Amino acid sequence: MPPEEVTTEIVSAPAPGPIREAVAARRDPPAVRWALIAACFGFLGLFLLLPLATVFVNALGRGVEVYLRALTDPEALSAIRLTLLTAGIAVPLNLVFGIAAAWSIARFDFAGKRVLITLIDVPFSVSPVISGMVFVLLFGAQGLFGRWLIDHGIRIVFAVPGLILATTFVTFPYIARELIPTLQALGSEEEEAALTLGASGWRTFFRVTLPNIKWSLLYGVILCNARAMGEFGAVSVVSGHIRGLTNTMPLYIEILYNDYQFSAAFAVASLLTILALVTLIAKGIVEWKSEAEVPEIYKVSAEEQP
Repeated sequence: MPPEEVTTEIVSAPAPGPIREAVAARRDPPAVRWALIAACFGFLGLFLLLPLATVFVNALGRGVEVYLRALTDPEALSAIRLTLLTAGIAVPLNLVFGIAAAWSIARFDFAGKRVLITLIDVPFSVSPVISGMVFVLLFGAQGLFGRWLIDHGIRIVFAVPGLILATTFVTFPYIARELIPTLQALGSEEEEAALTLGASGWRTFFRVTLPNIKWSLLYGVILCNARAMGEFGAVSVVSGHIRGLTNTMPLYIEILYNDYQFSAAFAVASLLTILALVTLIAKGIVEWKSEAEVPEIYKVSAEEQP
């Protein structure tokens, strides 16, 4: 009996014509695409570029001399220094907290882990004004700890410590929220290998973990710093609006505008706008650098394969 013949079927690939037709069918018509693009640019121009241009036009409307005089006013300089001081303390505090929280959540399983994740998101869901009121109720003269603080000569509300506390509270999710998914995606294999080879915990963190999360960490720091410099609601409640002492740049701009000093208000606002634009540029550079390193990571992984 002759052996059974083995037949093979060759499945041919779909013809390129039907593929092109299917892809073309899923595409939007050119008129729709250009209409959507025009709508996006129109929206950005109306709600982003036009307000920015208005700020600088009004700031320089009375000349450069008036502009510089508004920025060199003693109260303006005090507001600038206080804004930088508040951000300079709040951001490092959030940096330490963000790394610790992200490390704990990504690397360990413990009771209350979901509670910690929820608490990190509280400043996103609570109005900054409400958070400022909480600090007043805790540390104000009639607050829970107010009498004890007064007896010991400690001022928190209506003073610089209150501004720092309020700013730290509203900004602490940014760094942690950037690091948690990054650490979870990286896994712990490289860290475990370093510890197996005898590296200490700190050496493993600085030589293995930190280089892998540097761009996410820097991205979170940039966002945190931008929010710290521009925060208004929480610091408005705890500051007391004491001229030259507790007014940050956003609060000082409000005071100038309410006093009908429009040129000075727009001058200080332009400085805050410049800081925001610098932040956006830094954010774009960080995103570009982090994306540029992705091919290198894949290249290294491919070379390590047998």
